[in-house]
Amino acid sequence: MSRDGYVARWRGREYQASPDAGDIRLYQPEPGEGFAEVRPGRHVRVVPAAEIEELAYVRTTCTWKGQPFIVLGEHDGWLRVEYTGGRWPVAQAMRLEAFDFGVYQGWAPVGEVTDLREQRV
Repeated sequence: MSRDGYVARWRGREYQASPDAGDIRLYQPEPGEGFAEVRPGRHVRVVPAAEIEELAYVRTTCTWKGQPFIVLGEHDGWLRVEYTGGRWPVAQAMRLEAFDFGVYQGWAPVGEVTDLREQRV
């Protein structure tokens, strides 16, 4: 599983999270006390930031074809990756999509990716 986003520890458990001013939105796939369903398989609970034990940004990184990437998501044996090497000629040679100015993304087969690891930033 690859993650790219906020996580929060609340009452000893880690949740996907989203900071919102003085509150933190906590997400989980199953129903739970105080969690409201926002769509099937997605439940949210808003708690004051002061109750959060830890808030961090988690990012999954990897190497693909010898170049550094961030993993943004995954689907059906493929990883959505964003190039972090900062070199336009490399991104162009890899046929990555120009997502924004200086931001290049593409789909990498899971079997071609190495050094897959999660980092807290």
